[in-house]
Amino acid sequence: MYRPVHISDSIYYVGVNDRRTNLFESQLPLPYGVSYNSYIIMDEKIALIDTVDVCFFESYSKKIEAAIGDRKIDYLIVNHMEPDHSGSIHLIREHYPDIRIIGNAKTIEMINGYFEITNNLQEVKDGDQLELGKHRLSFTLTPMVHWPETMMTYDITEKALFSGDAFGCFGALDGGVIDQTMNLDKFWSEMRRYYANIVGKYGVPVQNALAKLQGVEMNYICSTHGPVWKEQIEKVVNLYSRWSRYEAEAGVVIAYGTMYGNTGQMAEAIAEGVVAGGVKNVILHDVSKTDASFILSDIFNYTGLVLGSPTYMNELFPGVESLLRKIEVRQVKNRVFASFGSFTWAGVAIKRIAPVIEGLKWDVVGSVEEKQALKQEKYNECFSLGMEIANKIKG
Repeated sequence: MYRPVHISDSIYYVGVNDRRTNLFESQLPLPYGVSYNSYIIMDEKIALIDTVDVCFFESYSKKIEAAIGDRKIDYLIVNHMEPDHSGSIHLIREHYPDIRIIGNAKTIEMINGYFEITNNLQEVKDGDQLELGKHRLSFTLTPMVHWPETMMTYDITEKALFSGDAFGCFGALDGGVIDQTMNLDKFWSEMRRYYANIVGKYGVPVQNALAKLQGVEMNYICSTHGPVWKEQIEKVVNLYSRWSRYEAEAGVVIAYGTMYGNTGQMAEAIAEGVVAGGVKNVILHDVSKTDASFILSDIFNYTGLVLGSPTYMNELFPGVESLLRKIEVRQVKNRVFASFGSFTWAGVAIKRIAPVIEGLKWDVVGSVEEKQALKQEKYNECFSLGMEIANKIKG
């Protein structure tokens, strides 16, 4: 039923597409679906690299059979233990009972914890190698990119890096597998959204991993999500380098909650001021309409953030509070910030925002707060605040 999908003469793609799941990890929207990527290296010994979500095992096993025929898999290399990649380990073990599972110490501990598998396991350490015949594999430990057990496998012979979740992105693969055969338009923004929401907290570990890869020649990057990178390797590595240093483009994200429109009017006035100040990249997000994963993606992309909230039950508006917590958890660095809010009888929102921003050590421009409906004086203050943040970004 399936035809073998070649990446090179001896490397096969056996991953699957998930176009049915609405929320990745039960929280992140998947408008374009997602792929779970798995690979086979054919040699005197056969190595399977990572598996797929267990829900897709039937089609996955048939793809493996299309690639290897009646041969047996000798090694299963586990780069990452999240269940969307490790979920089929126990079924692979049933199909190929003599398979030897390769992982680092933390991986082996998790395999026992998830599947109660304790035999035919082989631990590898940073820099260890495995011979398949002509192919020689090297293992690089990359802890906290983005779990403690994560590692990468480098095929020295083919110069192919099997990178786990690193360099991956949301989006199912629409017929093609390698970047040069595909329209990549949807993947760039989905790669940033994936990074911001999944990997974004771990900037230093990503930098450490990139340092280990410095000077490594790569013909392919084979991630566990999204396209196999061939033509775009330099671009995707540079993007990860930039995002992990929290570098961003000149621009302003204005994210706000509004119940009856007053805080929303303040957001519009601030946006007008930003544009008047000479910054073209301005994005407004109503937190009640835009999922936080998309807002976080834009926050990773632009240097300025303006956060607005009405006072709600003497607290922040719930959607704003949730977004603020997500920003805090990811420890986003080096942003220019301002805040605004409205209230009817007691102004609390800006006071709730301030401690979090102080902890992040951002460059705070100022704040505006209005009692009840937006009036001319506060409109002018909002406009001026927008100009101030624009000047700060340009300066």
